[in-house]
Amino acid sequence: MKPFAVIGAGPMGLCSVRNLSKHGIPCVGFEIHSDVGGLWDIDSSTSTMYESAHLISSKKMTEFAEFPMGDDVALFPHHSELREYFRAYAREFDLYRHYEFETEVVSCERVGEDWQITTRRNGEEQTRVFGGLLIANGTLHHPNMPSLPGEFAGELLHSCDYRDPAIFDDKRVLLVGCGNSGADIAVDAAHRAKNVDISLRRGYYFLPKFIGGKATDALGGRIKLPRFIQQRISAAISKLMLGTPEQYGLPKPDYKMFESHPVINSLILHHIGHGDIKARKDVAEVDGHKVTFTDGSTGEYDMILMATGYKLHYPFIDRAHLNWDEYAPRLYLNVFHPEYDNLFLMGMVEAAGLGWEGRNKQAEMVALYIKQLAAGAGSAQKLRQTKLAQAGNRADGGMNYLKLERMAYYVHKDTYLKALAGHTKDLLKDLPVADTGHFSSNPAPATR
Repeated sequence: MKPFAVIGAGPMGLCSVRNLSKHGIPCVGFEIHSDVGGLWDIDSSTSTMYESAHLISSKKMTEFAEFPMGDDVALFPHHSELREYFRAYAREFDLYRHYEFETEVVSCERVGEDWQITTRRNGEEQTRVFGGLLIANGTLHHPNMPSLPGEFAGELLHSCDYRDPAIFDDKRVLLVGCGNSGADIAVDAAHRAKNVDISLRRGYYFLPKFIGGKATDALGGRIKLPRFIQQRISAAISKLMLGTPEQYGLPKPDYKMFESHPVINSLILHHIGHGDIKARKDVAEVDGHKVTFTDGSTGEYDMILMATGYKLHYPFIDRAHLNWDEYAPRLYLNVFHPEYDNLFLMGMVEAAGLGWEGRNKQAEMVALYIKQLAAGAGSAQKLRQTKLAQAGNRADGGMNYLKLERMAYYVHKDTYLKALAGHTKDLLKDLPVADTGHFSSNPAPATR
């Protein structure tokens, strides 16, 4: 069997290589940085991490089940702790030997049933043929940078450019957007800037990280409540603990809880309530240092930081190969191409509470599919027909997600995990009859 290529050594790339190697499928990983960690290695050229960043979900709800974080790791770890976690994970499961580091993937071309992949290292290009391709380069590294209505005379940045709050010293700062990163950065700026305003086009729900001294995301019991009850309970908790967004001068959400990702940050509301951050309406016009908002109010700023999220970005492969439709590829369970049996878009999935273990389950299902398809197993043939017929279906569990680019690949966690578990169970049923002679371990350790 020809080896499969895996692009990326962040959490998704690592668990993809882990599952491929566990099931005896030869693979080679490519990573543009010099070590593993992806987004969580602030020193990587593709990382959009900032110095104050912490995990927004608790460690027990996020970690890989087979590799729990130590008791000495914070409940909401700092990015430096997570970088060490992924390095330890790679060492534990002997993943380094599968990777070629400081290696950029230049292009992926379809040649017959195979993939011809060109990489570049130290200025030298190399082209090889692989039996399959797993794309796991992440979803949070290519900025969504909308144009402003006018010309700004000050410093214009995107949140991907932000690292250290020292950039705010003695400046009049406007943040545009309020996702989780935007809220974190606004709080950082409140301690350093002359003044901080935040402009919101739409409303957001806010949730605290802790309730009763415990992580909010870990409070759910084992009983799976209906979706609408989960939404109502979470909205009620938010209102009880924090009040409503309108009480802070923020827009009222015109959607239900979890139809867009909530902001897991109550500190921003604290600072708004104390006057350290001023809420503003949507930007209507920019002229020099002056910004006019849709309610007619104005402000003067030295810096505008756009916390406007990220776009899916796979520059090394033609979109035609990804079954792209409007904002995102249309794939079965966000991973399976309807027609290609050896192309997988790993980790292009978001859901409240999915964690890295949910992504690991995705990787396990893909590895089993590859193995069982090569062995001619009936379970793989069944999944092959399913992905062809249902690639356009979204595992949203009836959630009416906002029609936004950043929500285009959101799924309902319970619906998604149930589908993964069902296919994995089927693939495992006839695993003993698989012809393991098709597989061999990757014999050559990669340079690190």
